[in-house]
Amino acid sequence: ITLTHFTLTRSLYKCVLNENFEFILLPICYGIVFVIGLILNAFSLFIFTFRMKQWTSSTIYMFNLSISDTLYVISLPLLIYYYAKENNWPFGDVMCRIIRFLFYNNLYCSILFLSCISIHRFLGICFPMQSLEWLNVRCARICSVLIWIIVVSCQAPIFYFSQTYNNNGNVLCYDTTPPGLFPQFLVYSSIISVMLFCLPILTVIVCYCLMDQAKKSIRMIVIVLLVFILCYLPFHITRTIYYIFRQLNVECNMLEASDIAYKVTRPLASANSCLDPILYFLSRQNFRKEQHVLDKQSTTLRIKRFFDEASVL
Repeated sequence: ITLTHFTLTRSLYKCVLNENFEFILLPICYGIVFVIGLILNAFSLFIFTFRMKQWTSSTIYMFNLSISDTLYVISLPLLIYYYAKENNWPFGDVMCRIIRFLFYNNLYCSILFLSCISIHRFLGICFPMQSLEWLNVRCARICSVLIWIIVVSCQAPIFYFSQTYNNNGNVLCYDTTPPGLFPQFLVYSSIISVMLFCLPILTVIVCYCLMDQAKKSIRMIVIVLLVFILCYLPFHITRTIYYIFRQLNVECNMLEASDIAYKVTRPLASANSCLDPILYFLSRQNFRKEQHVLDKQSTTLRIKRFFDEASVL
């Protein structure tokens, strides 16, 4: 039986949980994500860098998704080794903090970039003329820079919360924080979940509903919504329940059930690194059609402005 990290320090928690399952589950799942994610994202970056002739707003967002995913998947071998060695971290405290930061940075960068793709699609279909001046590469680049700044700033506290702990020669790398800091971490994590998950998923749902009412093509937003439901929603629900149960010090069987559910959904959150490139390849033809439509709308708008100015003269 393996003691969870919060039973190892100061005896603040009453439960001893069996976490042996994660030493098999997580290395296997992370190994699959690493191989598939590295291949797909490397290929995507190659296409973006050497084969992309014309960039659109959507490809700007997808390019940034690929960068974020690649940074995360190249960190997975360290986590694979850590869990395969049954929570023994040999890479130092600084690397522990970096690895935990990269996970959350990728998670919320992906969520925000996918939300931007959905909003872009919604505006392009439902408000083509009004939003034409906003749906350009320059605005997409500005939005991308802002997303990186927001996510990195919001995730910077991870460098404070995530730490290593030496338990009789077995070095743990906290995926949360030491017990003494957990109340503060719970508040921080809750705020981040509302800001960077709840609000974006509500935005995507609203875009989906409005486009459905308009009886327009909604394939892109449906794909994004599925990624949210499959990868992000289970993770955030189970993590929230586990954190609350841990803070409330509930009965051990309830805490263990929530712990198992949380650990099982963590690979799902990582799987977005494999699904994001697939999302791009599935929708590439859709991007081309969208750009063709926007080009026609741009031409129509210029013609309309020309005749409006001529009528004034």
